[in-house]
Amino acid sequence: MKILIIDGQGGGIGKAVIESLKRELNDIEIIAVGTNSLATSSMLKAGATYAATGENAVIYNAKYADIILGSIGISFANSMHGEISPKMAQAVSESIAHKILIPVSKCNVSVLGVVERPIAQYLIELIEKIKIMCIDFNKK
Repeated sequence: MKILIIDGQGGGIGKAVIESLKRELNDIEIIAVGTNSLATSSMLKAGATYAATGENAVIYNAKYADIILGSIGISFANSMHGEISPKMAQAVSESIAHKILIPVSKCNVSVLGVVERPIAQYLIELIEKIKIMCIDFNKK
């Protein structure tokens, strides 16, 4: 299973996701793509299998991922203070990969019905979702 994690700015959310995934799951391929080199470096140090930076890396890897993870901003053009280009957002939204998006209020998007919680609580929920998806993926 190929999991693409996209993050920007300092890569803090991506780093936390990768560290959590590495603790819980063994046989997954984690591709970390940062919108900048700082984010990429942070995710690579956290244990990503592969890492790349920039718009083309998002576009290319979104085609081959089974799951795409990131903050909700990765699906909106010009979010993250302009770090997500329209082409990046398009690649994420058009990918056939299952998307798991963390609702972060810094992206100027509110999803009704979602209760704001600390990122740590979303990570717990995310890991449980990925575990179930891995089991289902391996049954295929």
